[in-house]
Amino acid sequence: MHRKIILLLSIVPVLLALAAGQQSGAGPTSQNGVTVQENVAYAMVKGAELRLDIYEPSDLGAQTRPAVVLIHGGAWSSFDKSTMRGMGQFLAKSGFVAFAVDYRLLHGDENRWPAQLDDVQRAVRWIRANAAKYGVNPEHIGAFGHSAGAQLAALLGMEDTQDNSDRALAKYSSRVQAVVDVSGPTDFTTMKDPEGVAFLASFLGAEYSKHPEIWQDASPAFHVSKKDAPFLIVHGTKDESVPIEQAQELYDKLHAAGVPVTLLKVDDVHTFETQENKRKMAIAARDFLFRCLVGPQ
Repeated sequence: MHRKIILLLSIVPVLLALAAGQQSGAGPTSQNGVTVQENVAYAMVKGAELRLDIYEPSDLGAQTRPAVVLIHGGAWSSFDKSTMRGMGQFLAKSGFVAFAVDYRLLHGDENRWPAQLDDVQRAVRWIRANAAKYGVNPEHIGAFGHSAGAQLAALLGMEDTQDNSDRALAKYSSRVQAVVDVSGPTDFTTMKDPEGVAFLASFLGAEYSKHPEIWQDASPAFHVSKKDAPFLIVHGTKDESVPIEQAQELYDKLHAAGVPVTLLKVDDVHTFETQENKRKMAIAARDFLFRCLVGPQ
């Protein structure tokens, strides 16, 4: 992945606002059947408050709903939860409670891997701990991520909690029951672009030649097992940022392990330029999450 291209990797969630027919806004809102709570704190890590935005159907009633964790892209070093606003509204209108999360971003030598995974795992456990408050079924939680966020979402469906230092959340699982991986990198060990490799060495805190196990640990393709959550992988055939071979590798390994997995190939680039493809991806994600978290429709 080229460094300049990497920094564009959260554009798709922004475009989903158009796919869902929604408008961006600031502050708490209740509009078009969706109630939004912004900047809810879910953790304090090394003096930094981590926050999330909550998108709920306005007519929650007494019924519990499935939840979806939305994870933004941006090369683990830029952008924030606001880029997931469109998808959050879209899913809330469809009956989910969506949580768009911030996580610690890489800044120089600060917040290197696996800080980002620790944070999104913490967010899932926080959602379970507060499930009753937000009308969530704690056994029906999915994850949706784009690009860098898709790498994190994938690991939520594969790995148990790494950092269990927060005693208040210790008894809650961080695993999700369904994963939507959109344009996500899955195997860092195959990266060849010199600039991208240099960035990953900084992000992961080690060169591949010296510590290949760190690069493998951050790569979803090396965590596949029959216990993984079902996956929907969506990837552009013209993606020059994250080659579609990354998606195919993950699909092949999940399929071989007996994990329910679908690979949807879209005739588009990394950021899905056409309105048709944006809608296709959003609807496919919604329908997959319904099947996994609600049941046959």
